[in-house]
Amino acid sequence: MALRTAGSVLVVFLWSVAVVLGQDGWSVFYTTQSICALKGSSVDLTCSFSYPRGHKVTSSFWFTKMETGVEPKDLGQDPENAGRLEYHGDKKKDCTLRITDLRERDSATYKFRFTTDQTRGRYYGHPGVTLSVTALQVKVTPINRSERRTLTCRTTSCPLTGNPTYTWYKNGQIVTEKTSTYSVLPNAKDSYSCAVKGHEDLHSPAVCVQGQSCKRVTYNKMRICVLKGSTVDISCTYVGYYSTTSTFWFRSDKSTPEDLTTDPGYAGRVEYTGTYRGPFTLRITDLREEDSAEYRFTFKTNNFEWGHSFPGTTLSVTGNTAQHIIQC
Repeated sequence: MALRTAGSVLVVFLWSVAVVLGQDGWSVFYTTQSICALKGSSVDLTCSFSYPRGHKVTSSFWFTKMETGVEPKDLGQDPENAGRLEYHGDKKKDCTLRITDLRERDSATYKFRFTTDQTRGRYYGHPGVTLSVTALQVKVTPINRSERRTLTCRTTSCPLTGNPTYTWYKNGQIVTEKTSTYSVLPNAKDSYSCAVKGHEDLHSPAVCVQGQSCKRVTYNKMRICVLKGSTVDISCTYVGYYSTTSTFWFRSDKSTPEDLTTDPGYAGRVEYTGTYRGPFTLRITDLREEDSAEYRFTFKTNNFEWGHSFPGTTLSVTGNTAQHIIQC
């Protein structure tokens, strides 16, 4: 099974009853039958299997598509899954699969299949695990200009279970942690976003309280992968409504925001291009592996500063083509 080994995993939200199906000593056990996970997070499809004594497992893999008379395809062989699948099983009893950096197109029913060295020694577990990948969004009500706004943080497809705490952002800055709803004044200049606590890097897109014009920064891409020694452009657009006094990019792993043009580690390798309502672009040349980081943009006016806590663009710099394929 062409999969990676273990890495870190984020909490996901799931519901189900355990399922065991099998006959004559053959079985696959799925701990959960249905899982709802946030886009960008990681999920474990927990699984175990058994087979008659005297058999030895020769192959095992997960698949999502099955056609009559056609051998299922190993998900680990799909280029779109490169670097995102981690097989945690031992090829004897445990068949747990971890999927990282979840995408909405990963929504499917996953099944495990294994083969032994005995004649007719093939088996797959039915019905499998149904994975639904969802994103967050903020709904604003009402639309009447004179009334307070109720903001609701909700998923775009499957519902999250339990009682998660939500983190709310106002103009790129964390303002509160509370339930999925948040009441605000009808200020047309403010933007809001939400995230599930513990998953702040998986926030919803920022929305305006009224209309489509408000203070906000929008990144063109949330993730970029490039090769060592190359050049990369990281871009965003921003709206502030007042005369801008400063604009700069910084690394989120710094204790305080520091303009990259003043950082000795980037001397002669950083350039800013663009204007108000841009795109405003950060160009880094002669990339090094230590340049791998999350980059954020901030701007100031005479009476406003865009918050530093809002996630930006994550850059991954790899050393060679093979690593690039695996990691990106």
